[in-house]
Amino acid sequence: MTRRWLVTGCSSGLGRALAGAAAEAGDLVVATARRPATMDDLADRYPGRLSALALDVCDAGQCEAAVAHAVDRFGGVDVLVNNAGSGLFGAVEEVSDDELRAQLEVLTVAPWRLTRLVLPLMRRQGFGHIVNVSSIAGRIGLPGLSAYVAGKYALEGMSQALAAEVAPFGIRVHAVEPGGFATRYGTSLAEAAGRIPAYAQSTGDLEAGLRGMAANPDLTRPEVFAHHVLRLVASPTAPLRLPIGADAYAFLEAAEAAGTTELAAAHAFVQGSAERPGTDAAPVTPFPASGPAR
Repeated sequence: MTRRWLVTGCSSGLGRALAGAAAEAGDLVVATARRPATMDDLADRYPGRLSALALDVCDAGQCEAAVAHAVDRFGGVDVLVNNAGSGLFGAVEEVSDDELRAQLEVLTVAPWRLTRLVLPLMRRQGFGHIVNVSSIAGRIGLPGLSAYVAGKYALEGMSQALAAEVAPFGIRVHAVEPGGFATRYGTSLAEAAGRIPAYAQSTGDLEAGLRGMAANPDLTRPEVFAHHVLRLVASPTAPLRLPIGADAYAFLEAAEAAGTTELAAAHAFVQGSAERPGTDAAPVTPFPASGPAR
């Protein structure tokens, strides 16, 4: 089956790897980025199968134009991959209202907008896939990535609600949760304008790990991400949430264990127990030194 893809954020990293892999598999791909010239080599390598298109996902008009282009060029969209992203480093106290809005616009509002635009096409054809590229930060609070974490948590919640809403129409939804990947996420990470030196003690280690992601030989390569997303859309039994990456499962399992401990402590507290589970245990901080993939 030849699938028609619309993928955002394809200039580098995970999106670029996925666009190339889908075209290599014989599918039809509209690969988008703010600077489409970064994809000229992909368009040359897969003529007729990969169309490179300019798209700023924060521009509503450009989002509409991208979906229209996919319809005009390939006849529709079978798989939407909301991959475009950006990161802002800063503690809650350091992040301004405008910086928070800008981060949420990219991570939550733009995927919501593009999903809304493709759903009428998918409902009419009776099938489709929405793949939202989240992060392990969509399930773990990472100090210093407060705005990024908020955006990814929102994206995960939207994905879960959406999956229930569109299941009757034959449309499937997935939230892919990369762990640490060797991408330029860390080097392109913006900083909040109002940094406060006192927060270095709680956020400094994570920031250092993020900045070195691209050169870290221990992190997973973007081609692994592409491989699993292709498998995801081809499988009738793939889960709603799919962690990807060598480290993702270890961190999420630690987070699940911490959540279980916290829930037990909360239940004991509400019940008025004198002996609360976890009272004497050391606090669990399940976050990676390298941070999320994107």
